[in-house]
Amino acid sequence: MTLQLDEVSAGYGPFRALFGISIEVPENTAVALVGPNGAGKTTVARVASGLLAPTGGRVLLDGEDVTGLPAHLLARRGVAHANEGRSVFASLTVEENLVLTFRQAYGRKGVTAALDQAYELFGRLRERRQQVAGSLSGGEQRMLALARVVVLQPRLLIADELSLGLAPTVAHEVYRILEKVRAAGTSVMIVEQHLDRALAFADRAVVLDSGEVTWEGLSQDLDTEAAASFLGPSTRA
Repeated sequence: MTLQLDEVSAGYGPFRALFGISIEVPENTAVALVGPNGAGKTTVARVASGLLAPTGGRVLLDGEDVTGLPAHLLARRGVAHANEGRSVFASLTVEENLVLTFRQAYGRKGVTAALDQAYELFGRLRERRQQVAGSLSGGEQRMLALARVVVLQPRLLIADELSLGLAPTVAHEVYRILEKVRAAGTSVMIVEQHLDRALAFADRAVVLDSGEVTWEGLSQDLDTEAAASFLGPSTRA
């Protein structure tokens, strides 16, 4: 799936967060959206997934104008949004969280196969399948939230700061899963502060600052040392 943001502006009440930006995520491509805190990265992710309606410009999926469509309708078209939060049902077990999601998507008959796929991707979740989700570590909750998304095989995955606050080993595991998702043909927009990690994963990069695109091109052409000087020290892995 191809995502295009065409001269998109967006904000929250009187506060403007994006100023006429244009970004493209081509089919079967990973694009890293990087920039300092407050640059507008999460706002881009929310607009692209339908969680926030733009105040100007257009959002297109495979060339079709879907501007203003709510998140649940974009989800039906294959758009998935995995954010930095721990989007799990804390009082349910790991397996109950997964079953609830998979039953809605695949029906009762499809749950077993989906669970097998989730546990194959996330071995740690298999070990904790009967553990209450609220008692998992932050990294494990992030994995559970990601499993509920990626097993549904989205056509476009918007991953917003998935490695934020994670130990390096857990962040590495998250990116290992993202590589598998990408290899399966899913287009990926990854929002990330850690520059080195994002550029190693993505084909292309877009630098956002103060709600505007300040650089875009092949990720290999974005010099990490030079970029870190204007993105800030938090952008280094």
